[in-house]
Order: sequence, then structure tokens, then C-alpha cells
Amino acid sequence: MVVIALLKKVVVGILVVYLSITNTLAGHIESFFAPVTEEEVVVEAETPPATDMLVEVAHTAGTLAGAVPKVLLEHAEYQRAAVLASTQDEDMPTSIGDVPLEKAIEDALVNIYCQYKTDEYIRTTTGTGFFINQKGVILTNAHVAQFLLLKEAKGVTDDIECVIRSGNPATPKYVAELLYISPTWVFENSEVIVEESPRGTGERDYALLYIAKSTDNSPLPAHFPALPIDVALLSRATEGLEVFTAGYPAEELMRRGAEAELHPVLAPTQVGTLYTFGSNYADLFSISESPVGEHGASGGPIVNVWNQSAIGLIVTKGDATTEGETSLRALTLSYLDRTIQEETGFSLAQNMQGDIAYRGLIFNKAMAPFLSEILMDELQGE
Repeated sequence: MVVIALLKKVVVGILVVYLSITNTLAGHIESFFAPVTEEEVVVEAETPPATDMLVEVAHTAGTLAGAVPKVLLEHAEYQRAAVLASTQDEDMPTSIGDVPLEKAIEDALVNIYCQYKTDEYIRTTTGTGFFINQKGVILTNAHVAQFLLLKEAKGVTDDIECVIRSGNPATPKYVAELLYISPTWVFENSEVIVEESPRGTGERDYALLYIAKSTDNSPLPAHFPALPIDVALLSRATEGLEVFTAGYPAEELMRRGAEAELHPVLAPTQVGTLYTFGSNYADLFSISESPVGEHGASGGPIVNVWNQSAIGLIVTKGDATTEGETSLRALTLSYLDRTIQEETGFSLAQNMQGDIAYRGLIFNKAMAPFLSEILMDELQGE
């Protein structure tokens, strides 16, 4: 298995290098953006899971994984589309207005139900997401959105669709397409697509979807009910902060199947411990126990009660022993903003500007040729 994993990563590495050397625009683009000065916040380190992989394989994989973000930075067409879009309105809300906070959260909340059908089986996943842009951009987890990459796999004719459901109970409303998924996450976590209950640290586990059409072909809303986001660094003072967490817990769906009703759950809770993935900033934080802490809540928001903005994205359950059975962990949106800049050269807000359908098309053109093959290798190797 070690040899197979190494060969796969070497092949992918060749593709990464090929795509990188064919585009050189990124260096010129980066000179237009001044570096951001950030206040250092030293927090507790998150211990990665143990592995018995050979040192040589781990070193090779790490080297190739480090090259993955450079593909978009050096992809001329992707960078050209991003620069053009960066001069346009970002269409992001700055406040919830006169709407009560709980209603604003519920209005922005969605359930994401994805299916991958073949002649032999049907594989499904369900998760939560929330609108962060009034044009219909949804923030969710990479492990929820990864099925959309399979649309771009070579020779795939299977039925792949992600339906966006909302309301109480959740009902199908829209069809979503992929705007962005962290290439590094896919590269390092491709095995998650065949796991029934994926676990991990949550590092780079995020994706952006956009609404392509309604399920009944009716006109799309002029504006979607989006939550404001706060990408400022979190300090130690955040620990104990009063927040709301929300999601579409799906234990009932797991028991009864796709026909089970899902209901949005909102709950007041508190920020627990801050963690880092080695950046010395608060990249991840724990959330105390709440009714939201079930399977299916991944991709939901953590909303600061005081400034009424989303500050986190639920990625995993917390440690049952130290934090409780229904505790959660969430990526900080400052971490998401920082790492998406590393991979694209542009901030989270800038990645949602301009013609999002066109930008999604260019992203898939740039990244899907090999990301989709990585996932197909996992599915076919079961």
C-alpha cells in the first residue's frame, strides 16, 4: 500500500509540475498586492494523527503537496479572471440589518445533499453550508463538496449532483456547482471519499459552491440571504466568547435515508480552546456541547453574538473525553482567508467577486484534471 500511495503521489506531482511550468503570470499579479501585517497570537498546537508511513514517502508527499497551491498562482487564465473580477463589486453583506440574529442565521443556512450514482451503487453525503455572498455563494467543507469534482473526471458518465435544501424542514431548492475547493485538502485527504465517518484535524477542509439554478427552473432570487463574515484574527480573549452554532444534524437521515426530514438546529454555546496548525495564529477552535453536535452539522457557521458575524466554519466533532460528546471544532475564518490567499493569491472576499459561474469554470479547468483522478482512484480501488 505504501508503494501504491507513493506512485500515485509521484504521478500527481508530475501533473502539478506540468501545470505550474506552463503558466508564469502569478509573479506579476502578486506585485499588485501589499503584504498584510498581522498580530501574532500564540495558541496551543493541534497534534496530528499518528501514521506508520515510511519517512521517505512522507517526505515525497509533503514536497508534492507543497507544490499544489502554486498551480493556481501560476495558472494564467485563472489569475486573469481573478484580476478582472477584483475590480468589481463583491456583493457581500456587512450586517444583518434589522433581522433578528437567529432568523438571519436560519435564513442563510442550507443543507447540502450530494449523490454519486453508478450502475453498481449510490454514494451519498450530507452536510451543512451557509450563504456568505448575496449572489449565492455558499461556504461549506471540502469533504462535503468533493463529489462535484467527479463531474470532471475522465470518462465519467455517472450521475453526480449536489442539491441545496433549505427551510424547516429542508426541501430541495437549488442545484449547486463548485466554485472553489482547497486543492491541498483533496491531495492530502483523498481517502476520505470512501470513508463512512471521516475523521481528521479539519486543516484546509473548506470549499465554496455557487447556486447554478433552481430545482424547478424558476428564476433565482435577486439576492440570497447571506451572513456577514469576520476574517479578523482571534485572540486569547475569544475563549469563553458567546456564540451561536447552527446546522442540519442528520442522524435521522442516516437511520431512515433520503426521505427523512431534516430540521435546522440553532444553539447558543461558547468558544473553548484555540488551536493552531503551526502558524502561531488561531486556526481552529473548540465549541462546547450543543444540540448541533451531530453528524451532518459539518459546514455550519459559528456566529459571534456581539458583532453578529460568522467567525468560524464547523469541520469536525470535538474530543469526546475532554470536550464532550456533542462538542465541535471549527476553522477560524481568518485561517480560511489566509490559506485561500496562499492557494490563489486572492482573499476570500476577492474569490467571490465578478462572474462566479465563469470563475468556477476556470477553476475546474485548472484543477479538476488531476484532482478528480485522485478521487476516482480511491473509489475504484475500494
